[in-house]
Amino acid sequence: MLNSVFVGRVPLAIAVIAASVLPIWLLDFRPSDASLIEGPIERVAAIEHSAPVEQAVPPAPPEITGPIPINRKIRIGRGDTLMGLMIEAGVERVEAYNAIEALRVHFDPRRLRPEHEIVVGFEKENEAAEAETFTGFTIRPDRAVEYAVRRTGDGKFSADKLVREVERTLVRAEGVIRSSLYLSAVEAGVPAGVLQELVRIYSWDVDFQRSIQPDDRFDVMYERFLARNGTHVRDGEIIYANLVLQGDGNPLYRHTLADKSVDYFDDKGKSARKALMRTPINGARLSSGYGVRRHPILGFNKMHRGVDFAAPAGTPIYAAGDGTIVHRGRNGAYGNYIRIRHNSEYSTAYAHLSRFNRRARNGQRVKQGQIIGYVGSTGRSTGPHLHYEILRRGRQTNPMRVKMPSGKSLTGEELARFRTGRARIEEEFAGLTITRKAVSAD
Repeated sequence: MLNSVFVGRVPLAIAVIAASVLPIWLLDFRPSDASLIEGPIERVAAIEHSAPVEQAVPPAPPEITGPIPINRKIRIGRGDTLMGLMIEAGVERVEAYNAIEALRVHFDPRRLRPEHEIVVGFEKENEAAEAETFTGFTIRPDRAVEYAVRRTGDGKFSADKLVREVERTLVRAEGVIRSSLYLSAVEAGVPAGVLQELVRIYSWDVDFQRSIQPDDRFDVMYERFLARNGTHVRDGEIIYANLVLQGDGNPLYRHTLADKSVDYFDDKGKSARKALMRTPINGARLSSGYGVRRHPILGFNKMHRGVDFAAPAGTPIYAAGDGTIVHRGRNGAYGNYIRIRHNSEYSTAYAHLSRFNRRARNGQRVKQGQIIGYVGSTGRSTGPHLHYEILRRGRQTNPMRVKMPSGKSLTGEELARFRTGRARIEEEFAGLTITRKAVSAD
């Protein structure tokens, strides 16, 4: 009986003991921090059985003190001015003017080109500040030269010219022309800027649309500037060139005159530069020649008393020679029109301009190569192009056929200096290895 009572009460006793011990167990055996970490079971178990580790408190980030610099790189578009770009970047007009005036000591802002790099600098007191102070800007025409303008105080600025040390070398290229000078020059590795200059120095005598024939060839020697580590910095001037057209050579040599001016002369010391340019525009295509043609707008045959050069709108147009502007403005079907009188015998005319250079005004004297306006499609025109005329004694003549007034010829001591320089150039050219010889495909 006793045994049966004891056995029946054992579960009750166990229950009473468990109830008295459970609160103590809950107080003394709380889960560790490690057991609360989410993650793989193996990772938790390892942490539970490892010794406690003191965690290092990361240092607070250093407090930024002093002005915070801000640099903005500016993209240059065709026709942009430095003043306009500075104002657009957030520089006040007066400060922009003062900074540009400081720059003029080293660099003419009118020489700004889309390929140049401009970085405008500002600073603000701290991250929370909204006001920014203009500190200056830099212009890098190429990888060798940088012009830096910095604020000196009281709204004043100073400019410095920074030049990287470079090494001048000479490069020789040549090619046989099967289809075009452009294609063979590119195949020979001639840079675009050098090719453009090659066309320019021959533009007084050579009609690149009609004078170039299959099997004609070219030679060119030009400067290349390298940094100390051998990297290419920029290309320089053409020193020597020769276009062999229908078997006849036309060599040109770069020569510095006694007055420090530079020009190109043939092997006899006669200047390649003529009184007038046949093509007063760079990088253009002759789209319509001189003579009778079917007019693209009127629809009937009509005499075309000039030549048309197709080019993108905004392409600069140059004065074909020294002279005086006698007409600037609208002129019927010509649209925006400029005429320049060069002397008592020759004048030139330029039509369909999108706009005029602000310095090209009636009665204004201009120099050969000076920008007078920009390609457009005003007047009776089907697309952007330059209509160009050469007038002799008031009558339009074919710019591609007219015999151009000759340029200067060297004499006396200047001719002797030229001959010495010509011999040196020919020796340098002969001693160079051809970098790449091109024969363009048909």
